[in-house]
Amino acid sequence: MERFHEIGRGKIAAIATSLEIRERPAPRPAPADLPGQVVPWPQPDAPTYLALYRKVGAAHLWFSRLYMSPAELEAALASPATMIFSWRVDGEDEGLLELDFAGGEDCEIKYFGVTERLQGTGAARALMNHAIETGFARPIRRLWLHTNTIDHPRALGFYRRTGFEPIGQSLEIADDPRLNGALPRDAAPHVPIFD
Repeated sequence: MERFHEIGRGKIAAIATSLEIRERPAPRPAPADLPGQVVPWPQPDAPTYLALYRKVGAAHLWFSRLYMSPAELEAALASPATMIFSWRVDGEDEGLLELDFAGGEDCEIKYFGVTERLQGTGAARALMNHAIETGFARPIRRLWLHTNTIDHPRALGFYRRTGFEPIGQSLEIADDPRLNGALPRDAAPHVPIFD
């Protein structure tokens, strides 16, 4: 049985792990003197949203929103099933939380993260507490998300400490967004580029 499969040049590949919570866990304590706060961001305009999306996600090669047409992105951001929040510090957005309630009884944490300068400060924990509180404020069956091997190396552990349980894995293969200009070539230097 063959265990390795070649990935085409110009592609990126990651193992994605899906995780879920079916009951609201107790919030994990966040530092009392934490800089910043969660700010609701109803229907942000596409350029401002994409600037934060890149700021938070470029290091982990977030790309799917970058490939949407302006009309598709505007429709997604304006959807009544979408709730978006930022983590704001001194007027600057430094974190992104996007919840998707389109699954009826399921709520997906579509995008979640804080910028590098806030990693390890407790801001991500406070933002996740907000995600859980907001998700379970509706009559949902589960809150779920996925992370992958290009994400922050502590992401999977963070989600599990929060109470998320792994439920499956899949292989993601996509065009490398650094090769088509969607992200800068120096983004995510820990992931090799194969021209």
